[in-house]
Amino acid sequence: MGIPTVAIVGRPNVGKSTLFNRILKKKLAVVEDVPGVTRDRNYAAAVYEGRSFTIIDTGGFEPVSEDNVLSQMREQTELAVQEADLIIFIADAREGLSISDLKVAEILRKSGKPVLYCVNKVDGPKLEEEVYDFYRLGAEELYSVSALHGPGFVELMDRMLEMLPPETEIAEAEEISANIAIIGRPNVGKSTLLNALTGSKRAVTDNVPGTTVDPVDIEVKYYGKTYNLVDTAGIRSRGKIATGIEKYSVIRALKAVERCDAAFLLIDASEGVTEQDKRIGGIAHEEGKGIIITLNKWDLVGKEEKNFDDYAKKVREEMKYLDYAPVVAISALTKQRIGKLYELVDEVVEEGKRRVSTPELNNILDSAVNAHPPGMYKGRRVKFYFGTQVGVSPPTFIFFVNRPEGVHFSYLRYLENRLREKYPFKGNPVRIFLKKRKREEERERTPER
Repeated sequence: MGIPTVAIVGRPNVGKSTLFNRILKKKLAVVEDVPGVTRDRNYAAAVYEGRSFTIIDTGGFEPVSEDNVLSQMREQTELAVQEADLIIFIADAREGLSISDLKVAEILRKSGKPVLYCVNKVDGPKLEEEVYDFYRLGAEELYSVSALHGPGFVELMDRMLEMLPPETEIAEAEEISANIAIIGRPNVGKSTLLNALTGSKRAVTDNVPGTTVDPVDIEVKYYGKTYNLVDTAGIRSRGKIATGIEKYSVIRALKAVERCDAAFLLIDASEGVTEQDKRIGGIAHEEGKGIIITLNKWDLVGKEEKNFDDYAKKVREEMKYLDYAPVVAISALTKQRIGKLYELVDEVVEEGKRRVSTPELNNILDSAVNAHPPGMYKGRRVKFYFGTQVGVSPPTFIFFVNRPEGVHFSYLRYLENRLREKYPFKGNPVRIFLKKRKREEERERTPER
């Protein structure tokens, strides 16, 4: 059995994400007073009173809706129910018992899974009286709570612990080969790619920008290796980021980039590189992450543009600051060249960890400086003394010089290119910092006599 799984299920806007966040004691799920804010399954590891379990926040369960997104949310919830060892069913005391509540409860009973019935938003004595009507759900016991303010929460959680299956010995967690963020503008196919890479319909997909709100983490195995994939909400241009849900989703997307080892920068090949694609690539670049430029929807590119080498060259010209990043053309929908992405991730992550010995680094530095000296600054020649590598992921170097302020950024670019001739650091930005040698600092501090 290992760690048990608990799924929170109910109609849209009954407070599932609020309860999810209270259990975790942090704001992990997007919460807003708008039906259908959570669309995908959102997983998290939780601990309560020393007991570990996995908690799943699901999208709203509307049993009879024909709306495309709502029907997929229903499908996501059904998958969560199948995975769960225990289900917390939530209804809304303010809205009262609905036909949809009754139908959801019937579906849960047929699942054969243990269900803990909870009536949420009970924020006062008047609403306490409304709870009795919910016994029509067929529950032997009901728990009235206010997930937002806390009353009833402890009683609900104590009962949840009693209903969890016994904890068995848990196998040691598998080592994650790489944490991968899937980033890009809205509607470039990020969730479709997630589904293709995992071989399951894990994320809601719809031809409407902004379908993904919460980043979704999922572990997937590929040829014996385990990867953690993060699908993020599409990042729109700053002027189009609305307050509330979308703004918070962008913050979550940026946080996903912060904790990844490498990112698939998804670009719609049928549209070409946009200014927003460049900005998003810049986010991952500035964070020092490995980057793979992924041209999705390659199957939609016209024959006259389908020469990959020419197209890739065009992309590199548009995104010159990412000239170190490999470019691959895929179709997430048809799964064309999907396996290539895992191979590239392995290369990029490994290259990010590469270390260059100090003697080898200084051989490259001396050769570069002799071939093209840095020039003069305020009447004195800029001198490079030696360099050393101080970090990985991204590869980071410090070069000691007499006049750091006299080194133009274009010369640093030249040194980086010479370094990459021997060590490509494929897919990884390289950081070079300049530092004044201590002897120079002491000389400047000591007045001439």
